[in-house]
Amino acid sequence: MARQTIAEQFVDILGQAGVRRIYGVVGDSLNPVIDAIRRAPGMDWVQVRHEETAAFAAGAEAQLTGNLAACAGSCGPGNLHLINGLYDAHRSMAPVVALAAQIPSSEIGTAYFQETHPDRLFAECSHYSELISHPSQMPRVLQTAIQHAVGRSGVSVVSLPGDIAALEAPQRAAELALVTRRPTIRPADEEIDALARMVDDAPRVTLFCGSGTAGAHDEVMAFAERVKAPVGHALRGKEWIQYDNPYDVGMSGLLGYGAAYDAMHEADLLILLGTDFPYNAFLPDDVRIVQVDVRPEHLGRRSKLDLAVWGDARETLRALLPRVAEKADRRFLDRMLKKHADALTGVVDAYTRNVEGHVPIHPEYVASVLDEEADDDAVFTVDTGMCNVWAARYLTPNGRRRVIGSFSHGSMANALPQAFGAQFIDRDRQVVSLSGDGGFSMLMGDFLSLVQYGLPVKVVLFDNSALSMVDLEMMVAGLRPYGTTYPHTDYAAIARAAGAYGVRVEDPKQVRDALREAFRHAGPALVDVVTDPNALSLPPRVTGEQLAGFALSAGKMVLNGGVGRMVQMARANLRNIPRP
Repeated sequence: MARQTIAEQFVDILGQAGVRRIYGVVGDSLNPVIDAIRRAPGMDWVQVRHEETAAFAAGAEAQLTGNLAACAGSCGPGNLHLINGLYDAHRSMAPVVALAAQIPSSEIGTAYFQETHPDRLFAECSHYSELISHPSQMPRVLQTAIQHAVGRSGVSVVSLPGDIAALEAPQRAAELALVTRRPTIRPADEEIDALARMVDDAPRVTLFCGSGTAGAHDEVMAFAERVKAPVGHALRGKEWIQYDNPYDVGMSGLLGYGAAYDAMHEADLLILLGTDFPYNAFLPDDVRIVQVDVRPEHLGRRSKLDLAVWGDARETLRALLPRVAEKADRRFLDRMLKKHADALTGVVDAYTRNVEGHVPIHPEYVASVLDEEADDDAVFTVDTGMCNVWAARYLTPNGRRRVIGSFSHGSMANALPQAFGAQFIDRDRQVVSLSGDGGFSMLMGDFLSLVQYGLPVKVVLFDNSALSMVDLEMMVAGLRPYGTTYPHTDYAAIARAAGAYGVRVEDPKQVRDALREAFRHAGPALVDVVTDPNALSLPPRVTGEQLAGFALSAGKMVLNGGVGRMVQMARANLRNIPRP
């Protein structure tokens, strides 16, 4: 049997780990790997226009499937383009292996053409970043990279010189015992017992949930019922915890709404469940706090804790539930549910009246109609900035929809490339990119990649010819907005010129039909909606100190965000309050 090259072995091992495609841009240092992919059954090379798209796409695939995904860049400038998307994947805990091709091994350290040191450059955005400088390092280095990416939920980077990739491997890659799934982590009995005592001793308990509650919806609801706890969430926890939730009190943070802030501050015990919520200005400092997290390094880094619990949210609650006494007093819960419903009702009318006659179009109206027209199992990818507001306040989770964005890294231009990766997983599932014109135009070249592969991604473009979040930041800081506007651009015409479906909408009465037509279209489509850049309001609770310290968390103000169908759920939850 012919010996494998290092490149062939590299591709073979990725295939054993479940990788089915590698996103990237070809280049000479990658040529041996590209040729190995071309000949490998079950492995595809996905050509993009920009390596940043490759990393975002791989990160999206990993987030949606929970499986390892991969991307690659050629030496020097090629793999440098991966870095922003890899930062996002790493901070989103998405298991991704990146191949950073390197210059010829004999030239490393001589300031050779295109020389960089990717094994150093990617160290901060990865759990593992190493250079293969000799064939005998394979397959151990790649196997170690995979174990780090999967086992620690993040990025691994392998730097590989093109000349090494073309050499014969010392031995053929056998079937390797690769880790492809993370285990669940149950806390020790001592921590469970300590937490149970704290819950029993606290008359008022509030849960604040993040993305670590994925798969734990039933356990959270059972626990909330047992201790009569309001349940708030961070943005990344919304899709996992808000639906079918009779204890929902909304979201806290920069884009917050409802009574989550009050429920957290008026509790006797706050349980931070599977969240690394970064905005400590929104956390109480006079309430007992417990944090439960699968990553011990997250515990206590945002607030002072009275108890740190290292464990999976679902396993922790399963162990905790039979050990706590059921609470009979639900006055705190009922008061927070009423406050939440009142808070949402108070903002709805102001932002929904006469919207069908408002020009430029209210962006919140577009988001509300999109929420109604999109499929019940749609995947939404969301640009950073004002599109985060629309996702937070208008997209209704139901346990089947997914919403991903650059929620931890905060990069512009993430939505289109994440939609690209999401659609590759399943061409029959509706994928919708909520893009701002600033973010879309930054990586617009990869709209051509949608057309090239015939991916039926639907781009809903909130086109206000401005970087509105930056406008807002400047105004709150007392500065005159500057450098934040763009010339008016007909992006629908660009989409049509690229061979996709494109429609420009300037009349609000045309929004619903335009979305329906785009959704019916079999291929990629772009709906360019000209929206009002001057729709601004405050979140439910912002202190003078927070405003004065705007640099702490840019974006304290949000667009005038009604709350879509969430108000219906809040009103429905009021029916759970027992009547005397």
